Amino acid sequence: MPELPEVEGVVRQIRPAAIGKKIQDVYVSETIRVSKRNGKEAIIKRLEADGFIESLIGAQIISVERRSKYIYFTLKTATDEFLLVNHLGMSGAWFYVDQLLAITEEKFRRHVHVVLTLSDGNLLAYSDIRRFGEMRVLKDEADYPPLLLMAPEPFEENALEHFLSMAESPKYRGKPIKEVIMDGQVVSGCGNIYATEALYKMKVHPNRAAGRISRLRKIELFETIVAILLESIEAGGSTISDYRNVNGASGSMQNRFGMYGKKQCAGCGSTTKTLKIGGRTSVYCPTCQK
Repeated sequence: MPELPEVEGVVRQIRPAAIGKKIQDVYVSETIRVSKRNGKEAIIKRLEADGFIESLIGAQIISVERRSKYIYFTLKTATDEFLLVNHLGMSGAWFYVDQLLAITEEKFRRHVHVVLTLSDGNLLAYSDIRRFGEMRVLKDEADYPPLLLMAPEPFEENALEHFLSMAESPKYRGKPIKEVIMDGQVVSGCGNIYATEALYKMKVHPNRAAGRISRLRKIELFETIVAILLESIEAGGSTISDYRNVNGASGSMQNRFGMYGKKQCAGCGSTTKTLKIGGRTSVYCPTCQK
């Protein structure tokens, strides 16, 4: 699943391609339409396909921002300003192309579900192989309350204080630290990949209860998370399977991993172990991480 660095990379490439341009046409795949007819909510949430199309056509893209793992498109019409909020899910990807055939990988080309035709004649196409991504048209964040619960951005001044307050609260202090730092209400944008890497660097066992980690160590852990996220942004994110940036290129952070996906610890040579924490598979070194 794309985490904060991957989403940041997508946003940075969408901005120059999209800002200031109008949406002249919108395509929604038959897959989504069939899902709607069957009472399901594939990708487009709370709106029928035609309503989604009608709401976007003619709108100008004012800004493109990232909030945690979400992409916020601020759109403006002659009478209104609103948001198109997108979560990439497990395999969502945006492509800025002059035609869909320019999406070079067939697996993405075959699973294009939303296409925005922009006023420059180019296409902003959303592909989602597994269809776990989401798009919501909102007047503002309050229209989808879970957005209001997200932790501050990790790079903001109040993010550390928020992390400590949450991790030391009764709700979280008994939970495994891996589960705590993957919770978007505690740390924004840190999922399984970067939580694994941060805990390995800190030599902390992923199943250790948050309340059994000293305040100083929690501060060091948070600083390590921030450093890894920034390093990954610089590296263009991590390409594990289906992540691509807007130009179809892969990131390179996966080449720097110390623990995620590893069978052997680079530090001591021990065979790594796995366990399920918070519904995700956690890889760790049984020797180094205590």
